[in-house]
Amino acid sequence: MTDQPSCQLYLISPLEVGGDFADRLDRALAAGKGLATAFQFRVKDVDQHEAARLAAPLQEICAAREVGFIVNDSVPLAKRLKADGVHLGQADGDVREAREELGREMQIGVTCHSSRHLAMEAGEAGADYVAFGAFFPSETKASDHRPEPDLLQWWSSLFEIPCVAIGGITPGNCAPLVEAGADFLAVSHAVWGGDEVVAIEAFRKAMA
Repeated sequence: MTDQPSCQLYLISPLEVGGDFADRLDRALAAGKGLATAFQFRVKDVDQHEAARLAAPLQEICAAREVGFIVNDSVPLAKRLKADGVHLGQADGDVREAREELGREMQIGVTCHSSRHLAMEAGEAGADYVAFGAFFPSETKASDHRPEPDLLQWWSSLFEIPCVAIGGITPGNCAPLVEAGADFLAVSHAVWGGDEVVAIEAFRKAMA
């Protein structure tokens, strides 16, 4: 048995992952050992070659820290990188087709907004996790969907598939989501918007 906490952090990259970001990621994952167990690579408006170039050092850091490396939106990029997983929005393709393309080993997560129906469909199609949100106004991505924590409670009481809470989550507001049964808190701006080590330590304290 591992002594990992029941709720873990799922770090989402800022859109700018060049410069010193690899060092920041390494610091964050070192501080978050046992707590930050997944990292999503999320870049926009770059071609696949450039995305692969940007991803390489980050994927290496995740592998060294035993953290899952998840690619946002792109099944072809996830396949090219041999990533640990891919995260699909509602417009990013079908779970069954992605599974056929990527094989059994790769994790597939699906954005389900505030919809029980979408989450059950994703689960039936073979998703490895479902993501609900945005629970709070987000600095990273605008969303009109504003679920209540009881959605997490409902899901985790009925289904084995892990659920991820996303959207504007900070150390100051995360406790109700942890209590409601979120398996992961997906965070971006709350970590990368300031000192990442201080932020991870604040999350560790708030999630305990």
